[in-house]
Amino acid sequence: MKVKVLSRNPDDYVRETKHDIQRVLYLLFYHRITSASSLSKQFLVCFPCSLLFSFPQVKVWNLTKHECVRTLQAHEGFVRGMVVRYCGTSFFTIGDDKTIKQWKMEAPGYGEAEEPLNTILGKTVFTGLDHHLKKGVFATCGQQVDIWDEQRSTPIRSFTWGVDSFSSLRFNPVETELLGSCASDRSIVLYDMRESTPLKKVIMTMRPNTLCWNPMEAYIFTCANEDYNLYTYDMRYLEKPFKVHMDHVSAVLDVDYAPTGQEFVSASFDKTIRIFPKDAGHSREVYHTKRMQHVICVKWSADNRYILSGSDEMNIRLWKANAAEKLGMLAPREKAAINYSQKLKEKFQHHPQIKRIARHRHLPKNIYHQRNELRIMKEARRRKEMNVRKHSKPGSVPLVSEKEKHVVTVVK
Repeated sequence: MKVKVLSRNPDDYVRETKHDIQRVLYLLFYHRITSASSLSKQFLVCFPCSLLFSFPQVKVWNLTKHECVRTLQAHEGFVRGMVVRYCGTSFFTIGDDKTIKQWKMEAPGYGEAEEPLNTILGKTVFTGLDHHLKKGVFATCGQQVDIWDEQRSTPIRSFTWGVDSFSSLRFNPVETELLGSCASDRSIVLYDMRESTPLKKVIMTMRPNTLCWNPMEAYIFTCANEDYNLYTYDMRYLEKPFKVHMDHVSAVLDVDYAPTGQEFVSASFDKTIRIFPKDAGHSREVYHTKRMQHVICVKWSADNRYILSGSDEMNIRLWKANAAEKLGMLAPREKAAINYSQKLKEKFQHHPQIKRIARHRHLPKNIYHQRNELRIMKEARRRKEMNVRKHSKPGSVPLVSEKEKHVVTVVK
């Protein structure tokens, strides 16, 4: 039996009245919210400067003027690392010539030769360097981890743990006697300078490239790994990371925390930079340009406003940490409008359309296709595990979480 029903929309034949104000307000607010969410991604500025450091040279830059103010012929061969002393009056460099050199931060006067303040000759090539944040002590890594005093030409302490070589190391900015290093046997090794032996190490399924400590939480650090992910650990419980950060489609080469400790930035071989909230599994922002190649190093500025990156085409790039932030002085009305837009986005952040706009990011075509390919591969592996578990004896194939898959063992 067919039933025909007349359906009419009152909006087509009833004129607007004063009782329709709620619908008008909803449309007005919806327009304002979508505009605020869309505009927050359209003001990214990148300032490229050429040549971070070439083979034996170190260059000092003035970021406000985007110009090189000083060039040092530092080493014979590649410069492998550089760190500024805690007081900011000098900096240290290491190179392939097995030397550690200390240089003045200020340029020499007219007629003075460019000479290092101190030169230390090591036994092996150094691959990593970092300075203590409160004392005249620094650490290097290569075939072993060495602790040096600035006034001595030999290390005051050396650490080894059956590892061929170390790729990087970092001091803890809060508990300044602690430091961590990444080794060639896929492990992260933790040390206490007050002890004669390393504390513990965690061995992962793939090699970590570097690590960075949270400047606000003493026991938290994040490592960049070859398996396209980043892992945040609590050093008191290394059996599994408490957060896995995904989104890159190639090896992650460097990581650095914001001064607030709430976010960190990562550099990857896939030619992108991503910003992650410390408690989120996916990035909130991705930066890329057509000419930028593999990003090998990244730093967050001390004023929490800028990010610096160095890439394979020998360029430094200066990015805004918040893409929608306006540079320069703001008028009172501009500040009020920015605060109003921010509050609107926070209030309606769970609205489906607002969430979609805020989450969407344009990606290069090759990264977009690689991301889809990785998603298909993960789904295939998960489906295979489910089928194996379904057709096996109950309990013979345990369910392993994503966090536990990447840790092999912890050695103390």
